[in-house]
Amino acid sequence: MASTPRQGSALNNGNTPTLPGASQKDDASRLDLIALVDMGSNGIRFSISDLAPPTARVMPTIYQDRLGISLYDVQYRAGEKVPIPQEIIDQVCAALVRFKNICEDFSVPKKNIRIIATEATRTAINSVEYRRQIQSSTGLEVEMLPKEKEGEIGAMGVASSFSSLKGVVMDLGGGSIQLSWLDQGTGEIRSVPLRSVSLPYGAAAMKRHIDEAQALGPTAFRDLRETIKDDFRQAVTSLAIPSHATTVPGQPKGLKLYLSGGGFRGWGYMVMASHEINPYPIPTINGFEVSRTEFIRNNQSDIQDGESVFQVSSRRVSQLPAITFIVRALIDAIPEVSSVYFAQGGVREGLLFSQLSPEIRSEHPLVAATRPFAPASIEALLSLLRSGIPSKPTGDETTLPPESDDFQIRVPSFLTSEHFLRALVHLINYHASHPKDIRPAAALRSTTTGLLGGAHGLAHIDRALLALALYERWGGEISPSDAAFHQSLQRLAGPPQAWWAKYCGILAQGIGDAHPAGVVRTGRLRLSSTTGSEGDVVFVQARIQLIGADELGTGWVKNLQKLGKKKGAVEGYRVKVRVVVDA
Repeated sequence: MASTPRQGSALNNGNTPTLPGASQKDDASRLDLIALVDMGSNGIRFSISDLAPPTARVMPTIYQDRLGISLYDVQYRAGEKVPIPQEIIDQVCAALVRFKNICEDFSVPKKNIRIIATEATRTAINSVEYRRQIQSSTGLEVEMLPKEKEGEIGAMGVASSFSSLKGVVMDLGGGSIQLSWLDQGTGEIRSVPLRSVSLPYGAAAMKRHIDEAQALGPTAFRDLRETIKDDFRQAVTSLAIPSHATTVPGQPKGLKLYLSGGGFRGWGYMVMASHEINPYPIPTINGFEVSRTEFIRNNQSDIQDGESVFQVSSRRVSQLPAITFIVRALIDAIPEVSSVYFAQGGVREGLLFSQLSPEIRSEHPLVAATRPFAPASIEALLSLLRSGIPSKPTGDETTLPPESDDFQIRVPSFLTSEHFLRALVHLINYHASHPKDIRPAAALRSTTTGLLGGAHGLAHIDRALLALALYERWGGEISPSDAAFHQSLQRLAGPPQAWWAKYCGILAQGIGDAHPAGVVRTGRLRLSSTTGSEGDVVFVQARIQLIGADELGTGWVKNLQKLGKKKGAVEGYRVKVRVVVDA
């Protein structure tokens, strides 16, 4: 048999302080390295993660690899279930031996190396022999996740993918789909009841069910559809979702759906490829959010002959009819769904996340991911930034435009939250070492393919807002090749939020330039901000006191003034800015 594809990468070379493995550790201190093999139905994933402070919340990956063997597919021949073939067992054992050697290279303690098997291994005809050969080759025992536990661990993986969540969690594998109800807000994971439901409707399994039903005729196909819809309804009922779950203060009414697993991620990339923002600016699927209408859109028509879609393999394309079937049955069974979120986290991430304390789990991923780069005077700089933001009134980012007589300035809620402002200050001087002409562009892409590109658990809106602010912190000037990307991020954020992110970024420019080492020793800059109105014109008034202005410069002050003019508007949205500079 031809060898199966493998995609491996070591994510840190030790030359620069990046998120995973920011510093080299001696052997005695590497107890925080965890090596996992997730032996799933559609592929086998190998990884080494670092759970050491201060970035444990985002579970940095320092090595990852994948063996493209579908343990589900190899167990079927001409529609009949067969044992896992010996040549497949040999390939898996060889890959595991190689991974064990890599773990030794990284000084991972042997007790921290785990092999986790799920549905395809659990139900294999020769499961016992398969696992015996693995243990004989590697000296490592294969841990079998029970069906119910698989759902719980998968749900934990989804919980790791967001700063908080409340809704139905579904993990679509090759052989099965797990459903759970989760409520996570303060690091404690609550499931009502403490259980999950597993159904035998994974992507590969559904493809086989559909092929069999279609061979029998239209009646069999309709019966299959109704059976699956009924099973979904019963599964959701058994989760005992709280009656208040569809009503969250400050958010649109409806149930949130959080999806994980290769099949759902493939569907998510299809939705992303046809998004109204095209090209969509953020390539990672984790944190991608769509409405119910966008989710159920039939994306198969978007694939032309010979055309490829980013991150959707030919094998996944072949499963699209089955995934479409699952999606429509799911939405029919849960009509209350209003929004859908896609997650990268699964069994691997769930196992890691479950090892963290509630205190670490409750940290906002954006803060944890940027903490290694925090300046020495973080609290003083943060206080200075806050003083330049109007403290009231606050409210939703969706307000009337400034031209309206009924307009009142509303500071978007993200500016009153801790995670955005703290992350901005953490990175306020990070790009200072870059050549001046590329600082804004590097900062703009830092949250997508740069410094934070691989950070786990960040929402797309958080990536967009932080990127826009950091871009302005470095002067807001980019080449034409980056201009379209900048516009896409602004569209993703929305006009009000994008404008206020730019406002914050310009404040950060002044603060960072005044404190290039991130150290506040004496007052070099004082800020205050209020809102006001004259007739039907509303404005933000920023009062700035510059100390040592000759050294500091006032270019950022001019940028702040320009932001309130028509050219500073984002799709027509702007707030007039009055700047008062005190000597």
